Amino acid sequence: MRIFSELPMEGTAVHRIGGKDLCDLLNLTSGALTDLKKREIAVHLGRDSYDLEETVRRYVTHLRSTAARWGDPEQVPQLTAEKARLAKEQADAQALKNAKMRGELVEASEVENTWADVLRQLRARLLAIPSRLRADLPGLDAATVAAIDRALRDTLSEIAADDHA
Repeated sequence: MRIFSELPMEGTAVHRIGGKDLCDLLNLTSGALTDLKKREIAVHLGRDSYDLEETVRRYVTHLRSTAARWGDPEQVPQLTAEKARLAKEQADAQALKNAKMRGELVEASEVENTWADVLRQLRARLLAIPSRLRADLPGLDAATVAAIDRALRDTLSEIAADDHA
């Protein structure tokens, strides 16, 4: 790494460094150095040389201001916890999406609709019992068939009332 010092007219030394050496020193790509130059963080002296001290000073100030976006030092633990919570929520959301894709999860509305269909079919079959008994047992009197029908309907009504309560 080559650093050149020269004494300008004001009396303070300027330490020049080449662009490649500055990139090596600050662990930057040439594109990043060009960006720093455009934003007047890297102090370009002409050709391929930069003011080492002023560039490093401005670069450190830039990094500090970037880090300061996290807030005051007292806020850092809270912000870190919030960031961790957000990451956990995102991971949980992704896990749910993956489980749904694998068919391990179904929508509650799908389960509700399926069970509603099953219960409607069950109700219809139970209510058909008195008619089948009348057809299968021709000697069964109408009052007995009506009593069975009433008992089934009352039972289904009780179940429905219990379900709504």
